[in-house]
Formats: sequence, C-alpha cells, structure tokens
Amino acid sequence: MGLLVVGSLALDTVQCPAGERAEMLGGSAVYFSAAASYFAPVRLVGVVGEDFPWGDVEFLKARGVDVEGLETAAGKTFRWSGRYEESGDRETLLTELNVFETFRPKIPPSYRDSQMVFLANIDPALQLDVLRQVEGTRLAACDTMNFWIDSKRGQVFDVLARVQIGFLNDGEARSIVGEGNLPSAIEKIHAAGPEVVVVKKGEHGALMSDGGNLFAVPAFPVRTVVDCTGAGDSFAGGMLGYLSSRAEWTGRTFREALIYGTVMASFAVEDFGIERFTALTREEIQSRVTALVGMISLGPGSPTTAA
Repeated sequence: MGLLVVGSLALDTVQCPAGERAEMLGGSAVYFSAAASYFAPVRLVGVVGEDFPWGDVEFLKARGVDVEGLETAAGKTFRWSGRYEESGDRETLLTELNVFETFRPKIPPSYRDSQMVFLANIDPALQLDVLRQVEGTRLAACDTMNFWIDSKRGQVFDVLARVQIGFLNDGEARSIVGEGNLPSAIEKIHAAGPEVVVVKKGEHGALMSDGGNLFAVPAFPVRTVVDCTGAGDSFAGGMLGYLSSRAEWTGRTFREALIYGTVMASFAVEDFGIERFTALTREEIQSRVTALVGMISLGPGSPTTAA
C-alpha cells in the first residue's frame, strides 16, 4: 500500500539545555517519513531550495523513502530556529519560509495510486489540492495548526470533511469548534467529517476517538528529553506507518497504531532532529511497545471483581 506524505522540509537550528544544533534536517515531511519508514515504504512530496544539502536525505532514501516528489525551486530552503527551556516550553526565534512560501504540491503520476495520504501542517488550500490529485485513496489524514484555524477556518473544515483521520493538539481541538470541554469538542470534530479524531497531548500522551469510543495512551516516560521538534509528526508517522502495514483495520488496529505512534514520538525526542532514528532498530521499537502496553494493562482479572 502506498503511503504518501506532503509537507515541509527544513533546515532547523535548535537551542536547548542539552546543547545546540545548527541547520540540521527537519520539517514535518522528514519526521513523518523517518518514523513511518520503519513500517512501510513512504512517498515524499515537498520542496527545497538550491542550497539544500542533498546528502542529508540519504538516510531516508536508505530506509525506502521515495523522494521522486521532492522538488528543487530557485531560492533558499525553509529555515526554522527555536529555543527550548528546561520546562519544555518552546520559543520560536526565526521562521524563514523561503521556497516553501510558494510551494504548490505536484503529485507525480507514480504516486497518484497511493492508498494512504498524510497531509502535514500546510495551507488547507494546498491540502485540498493534494486530495484532488490523488486517485482512489483508501485513507486520508490531516494535521493543522492554530494559524490556519484562525485564518482559514472554512477551508480547514473543508479538509476535515474529506479525511478519515484528523490530528490536532489539545488546544487546536478546543479552538476549532469553540468548545472548552475536550470530549464535547471531539464529538463536534467528528460531526465535521473524520471518523477518527486523534488529540495529541504532548507529555501527557494522546487521546483517540474511533466511532465515539475513546482510547487514551500516556506518553512513554523518556529519561532524557533532548529535542521535542517533530515529535507530533513522528507520532503521526508511527501511527500511519503501522496502519499502512496492516491488511485489515479494526478498532483494535487503530488502538495498536496509537501505541506505535506514541512510541515513535518517544524516540524522536531523545536526540536532535532525526538523529535517534538513524540508529533505531525494530527490536527497540517492539521492546518499548511491549513496555508501554504493560504500563496501561491491569493484568489478569477485571476491576469489576475487585473488592
């Protein structure tokens, strides 16, 4: 099954208590692809500038990420810089969209049969255009942010009406429908279209609603948090990558996928950029999945029989 991601590639500069890294490979499409590639082949669509260090994507290519859809445009590559405090709070220091500002995704003919599509955090008008270019998609998922919710709310809802999974963080889920109560907000988001709503809660884990059934997973307790950039996209990559690897999707499959997404996000924050993924093994992933399942399991017996 083809897994297509459309999103950003960037050169990130990060300052945090663990140190600093300058102009390392980042962007939503990169983090998503790195995480998803452990489960399924990925097709990437994005744009970079003439100054892009192409050697940086060799890791993704080695992991089976198809970069035919990666366009080079005249100008500079998207750049982002941020600083993380000890508390985990993030301050954006610099955003230079450069070639990403005029990015218009062009889906190669060889990608148009993709059965699964992830629309990363880009202009909802572009997300809609991607959906028009892809034929016969079995499952589409989207991410967004408050900037688009505030400035292009109508188009965000147009996207939600056409996807099966909506990814939002806690604040976005509340603000998009003007509802302070999270379960009520999720119900209203369902009414807009998505059959599955996933709410990312950062260090508090994730909450998923599948047909009105809620399932919550805590964040995996990581001993050393280095760089939280891209954790949400790695989460989505792990979840959709796992779903792409499964022939049949049931309620249980989606719950398993949420656990895998949570685990992939936990690896992402353990090093700068995608560096943790370059040495990650499937054995490590499975070990952490087993540990996380153990954390949320009551074990033998039922709470209804407790004294």
